[in-house]
Amino acid sequence: MQVKSEEKKASLPQKSNFSEWYNEILLTGEIMDVRYPVKGLYVWFPFGFDVRKRTYAIMRELLDRDHKEALFPLLIPETEFMKEAEHIKGFENEVYWVTHGGTSELDIKLALRPTSETAIYPMYRVWVRSHADLPIKIYQIVNTFRYETKHTRPLIRLREITSFKEAHTVHCTWDEAAEQVKEAVHIYQEFYRRLAIPTIVSKRPDWDKFPGADYTMAVDTLMPDGKTLQIGTAHHLGTNFAKTFDIKYEDLNGEQQYAHQTCYGISERSIAALISVHGDDKGLVLPPEVAPVQVVIIPVLFGKSEEITEACRSVALRLKTKGLRVELDESDERPGAKYYKWEMKGTPLRLEIGPRDLKNNAVTVVRRDTGSRETVPFDSIEYEVENKFGDITRNLFEKAERSLNERITRCGTLEEVKHAISEGIAGIPWCKERECGLAMEEAVGAGILGIPEGELGLGSGICPVCKKETLSMAIMAKTY
Repeated sequence: MQVKSEEKKASLPQKSNFSEWYNEILLTGEIMDVRYPVKGLYVWFPFGFDVRKRTYAIMRELLDRDHKEALFPLLIPETEFMKEAEHIKGFENEVYWVTHGGTSELDIKLALRPTSETAIYPMYRVWVRSHADLPIKIYQIVNTFRYETKHTRPLIRLREITSFKEAHTVHCTWDEAAEQVKEAVHIYQEFYRRLAIPTIVSKRPDWDKFPGADYTMAVDTLMPDGKTLQIGTAHHLGTNFAKTFDIKYEDLNGEQQYAHQTCYGISERSIAALISVHGDDKGLVLPPEVAPVQVVIIPVLFGKSEEITEACRSVALRLKTKGLRVELDESDERPGAKYYKWEMKGTPLRLEIGPRDLKNNAVTVVRRDTGSRETVPFDSIEYEVENKFGDITRNLFEKAERSLNERITRCGTLEEVKHAISEGIAGIPWCKERECGLAMEEAVGAGILGIPEGELGLGSGICPVCKKETLSMAIMAKTY
């Protein structure tokens, strides 16, 4: 389907005006329609849903190596939901409650899942009996509901999260669960690498961890407006939920032990990052792996129209035989209008065949990511196209990674942090003490994301609050 032309603007706002650009590209790029008559609920266009389907296919591929996909109910009895006090406190203001079945009031209220710990763990109590049952690694991709009172934004802050991938694992020991958290983070890094999105992994401060967790690891990326977007989390739950839901296993000595658990999730924020990090003033820019149309073929009809059309159809058939997603645009629109249309949709490669190409037995190949034009021999078009797919993904990642690194600033004072976070991410020494961290957040008006993994989290300095020397660098940023 296509959005009616009168509903579209003549051209996108410039990406430098990110908020307006983002809202407009969702409609013009046919990703998501915001006009559903309930605040915070949105409709996927078929094209956008195709992008989502291919994106989540990557996640399924990565998880299916050693996880099993399942499906748990949407409705959670209040009796189960209210069991874990710290967890509930973190969600109590966001829960939608079902109170009636038809006209009859329910004996027990039912929560629409904001997340599924309290739906899944009563079943884990039944399933887990022996150490031989462990580990359990299960995931589901479902919708969740959260009554967001802040400003809602499609794909980023919603009241119905339509694409919540949550995994829930059970282990014998705390250390085994910690290894699973590391593995979850690795999976997310591999996932985003295939989407050509650079990420920063950090351990969230205690006051910002998942309610009921021992600790939380988070994956963030930097959006064009300088704010960070949390696009993945992994939580070590220890035995906190196991004690609440009585999840025990019999160990090798025949003794009952509480299980150790993890959970980790991503949402359609992954699509928001995909759109925002790569898109430009012309529209979407999609990596070939998730583009609904990977190659569009445009006949440039002057003179030998029939021969050009036959050549285009031949190329389309050959590429489709290779399993590529190809569109031959034989519409009556002028070539320039077709170029605009497929650039807006982020199609990675455009092939043009006109009289000169026909004469030279060649095809003109235009890359969406760079705009570069190249003439390649007709006979080697399959090889050239597939080879360029890898080049496009690498270029998109390297470009995004450079942009991220250029907007990370190491700071020595909170005044420097205030300036740095207006454009990106600030690194600042932090002693890891809660009081100092909260004071830093209040002073700059932005949050501590955590202490990142790798070199970014290392470096001697002086904590700006207590003035103690520290070897840890925290990152701070404005966030969505």
